[in-house]
Amino acid sequence: MSYDPDNIFARILRDEIPSERVYEDEDTLVFMDIMPRVDGHCLVIPKTPCRNVLDATPDQLASVMRTVQKMGHAAMAAFGATGVTIQQFNEADGGQEVFHLHFHVLPRHAGQSMRPPGKMEDSAVIKANAAKLRASVERT
Repeated sequence: MSYDPDNIFARILRDEIPSERVYEDEDTLVFMDIMPRVDGHCLVIPKTPCRNVLDATPDQLASVMRTVQKMGHAAMAAFGATGVTIQQFNEADGGQEVFHLHFHVLPRHAGQSMRPPGKMEDSAVIKANAAKLRASVERT
């Protein structure tokens, strides 16, 4: 399988599609999921082409994982969470829907289930949650 440079995340990286960006560094970008399973659900991606973990270089994985860890801490603090779920899928049969390496970071609370997948969130809610997460990243 080859990398498609026109996948939605590659287009977000090129600012061809709007996104609610939360954090970025030289190697990675973090933006809010528009169909969040929990408040604060964000996505961490490498800025370089990479289909998934199966074709990622060690450097891509190291950069992304540093940012995943940073966002896990920030998400827990921003949303008063007591845990964090990190999700990552590889290839269609593994549940991957967008074929650009990405990790889901979901702040979690005891006794609170995730919402069903595939439901768009109101943009005002996404913006408010992004602001909370941005402020938390700056403090961590």
